[in-house]
Amino acid sequence: MSAKAPVIAVLGAGSWGTALALQLDRSGSRTILWGRDPEHVAQISATRCNNRYLPGIDIPESIELQTDIIAAVKSADHVLLVTPSSAFAATLKKIREALVPGQGVAWACKGFEPGSGRLLHQVAMELLQADTPLAIVTGPSFAKEVAMNLPTAVTVAGSDCSFTQIMADALHGGRFRAYTSDDMIGAELGGAVKNVMAVATGICDGMSLGDNARAALITRGMAEMMRLGVVMKAKPETLMGLAGAGDLILTCTGSLSRNRQLGLLLGKGKTLDQALQEIGQVVEGVNSAAEVQRLATKYAINMPITEQVNGIIHKGWNPVEGVARLMAREQKAEYGD
Repeated sequence: MSAKAPVIAVLGAGSWGTALALQLDRSGSRTILWGRDPEHVAQISATRCNNRYLPGIDIPESIELQTDIIAAVKSADHVLLVTPSSAFAATLKKIREALVPGQGVAWACKGFEPGSGRLLHQVAMELLQADTPLAIVTGPSFAKEVAMNLPTAVTVAGSDCSFTQIMADALHGGRFRAYTSDDMIGAELGGAVKNVMAVATGICDGMSLGDNARAALITRGMAEMMRLGVVMKAKPETLMGLAGAGDLILTCTGSLSRNRQLGLLLGKGKTLDQALQEIGQVVEGVNSAAEVQRLATKYAINMPITEQVNGIIHKGWNPVEGVARLMAREQKAEYGD
């Protein structure tokens, strides 16, 4: 297999994992899709469609389906994790003994390690061998639209320029553009913080507060992202690019955003449990709200939108009162906070 067409094991047969497997296959890579639920994988194999997460999208026979995670890893040149961020560390622990020197590990998860606030590349660096090439795939990208082969652009940010290029080349093609970056901190931070801001925007829309309020929340949410990025040594251009502003705009305005859907339901008076049950899939903003607030406290960063979202999700604060608290903040200069 040539360097331009590696064998990629995609670990996670949800909507995003399936969509990325489809794109890798379109771009010429031999692709293995692993799922943790044997019944789900059997259903995909029988129908060549992921009816649970991407109904109506055909999965070609060229994509190999696998229920043995070790076999999938051993059959691949590189690995792409597409699990919830809460399962990231556990998945790495399962596969690390099967990895061989030079085999890269990339991921398309957007969030933090629960309970620590660590970015996922920090978790990977702790759990894997020091010479393991690492990369993250992130940016404004709804799974359904990628699966439908609609135009999409993402960022692949990595610690090893060769592996970063391999992953970008493997994904790039047709209507899918993959840009490269060496700023893993900025790429991961943008992809995680935007989840919180999308919940906030959804709450605003669920309360029918208007377009002005939505625009203000997105803009001030971007300011919070940049503020945190400064102290965490993220590159400003990364946060102003696809991984930051691009993903923020999409997630705050797109109807396919689970984080925005959560906010909409909370803004309409649903409890957190009711909202999550209605959505029926993992909503990364729930964990991200707590972890971004943890980082804001750690670095003594003023992040009032994050504070209110975290309070609404994890402390039972009333959304109406949360909006009132934001609007009651003192007048100040827009910049220089």
